[in-house]
Amino acid sequence: MSRDGLRRARRIVVKVGTSLLAPRDGGVHVRRFAELADEIAGLVANGLQVVLVSSGAVGLGVRRLGLTERPASIPAKQAAAAVGQIDLCRRFERAFARHDLLVGQILLTHQGLADRERFLNARQTLHALLASGVVPLINENDSVATEELRVGDNDLLSAMVVNLSGADLLVMLTDTDGLFDGHPNDPGSRRIAEVPQVTRALLEVADSRPADPAAQPGAAVGTGGMRAKLEAARLASRYGVPTVIVDGAHRGAIGRILHGEDTGTHVHASSRQLSSRKHWIASLKPRGSLHLDEGAVRAITERGRSLLPIGIVEVEGQFGRGDPVRCVAGDGEEIARALSAYDAREVELIKGQRTPRIEPLLGYTNGDAVAHRDDLVLL
Repeated sequence: MSRDGLRRARRIVVKVGTSLLAPRDGGVHVRRFAELADEIAGLVANGLQVVLVSSGAVGLGVRRLGLTERPASIPAKQAAAAVGQIDLCRRFERAFARHDLLVGQILLTHQGLADRERFLNARQTLHALLASGVVPLINENDSVATEELRVGDNDLLSAMVVNLSGADLLVMLTDTDGLFDGHPNDPGSRRIAEVPQVTRALLEVADSRPADPAAQPGAAVGTGGMRAKLEAARLASRYGVPTVIVDGAHRGAIGRILHGEDTGTHVHASSRQLSSRKHWIASLKPRGSLHLDEGAVRAITERGRSLLPIGIVEVEGQFGRGDPVRCVAGDGEEIARALSAYDAREVELIKGQRTPRIEPLLGYTNGDAVAHRDDLVLL
């Protein structure tokens, strides 16, 4: 989709980063809450639907608790999130009330989204809010999530919400105007305006480009970097949805995007769109890895086959039946993500074996494939 094509977006997921709302100095950008609500209210008045994914609960909680820096321990982070989430919602509620708009809070965890029934229930709630003219305010449930269960940051969460909401555009508001080919503060660096496809090489470039170019080690209040934003954009792209990563400190950033202006970094939608279910599989946090031989890699990537045990050479991690796993090629690259029909112990016993050997080895069978092609997504 070209920049002009972004004008056709009718349902938008807007992700706003911590640094835009609760900066490192412990303060609060009070005016930015109002400015963001003003712009979103204008979009809603013009018939668009907006889902807001907002970071900032921990940062605001740090301030409310009088802490000098973001806590390191999980319980302390959860305590800060519990305090800060109330503050975050209150500020947005007041900002949107000036436009007679209600805000509905939805707190999500990776564990909840990994369960297909809960995922569908969350989708129904979200659609009901939008149908009622309410602005959904989504955040990860930091007060109960642990490092094992966390989505990781709200960048990835926003891409999952694209699928959850059926959106047709993802806007990521950060504190730099997209991805640069060098350090954003370097006068010689140039903004990368268009990204047709998020490649491994581009992710490596992003690894050395902080989302906040002024960030100092240990000082940041957010958790996502530019790589996380590109990975989120890649996930949204697989659902056929474009992403624009843009500086949210400038007023009217969303409007400029919708008018087709050349601002930020535009990550194109993939021409090969995944179904909603396969997009959900691709977004799940893997519980383990299956290392494949060359024959299995070709069967999966070139012929669209299921993953059979004979093509598996190594098993990593502890996962159960139905859990998401990485399918890894010989060079270490993840080529697919799948739902395993067997647990890790069972796959260890049947790896490298032909399918008729499954029942003799296990005493039962759960099908010929370790991962059926309907439960497997190419990456």
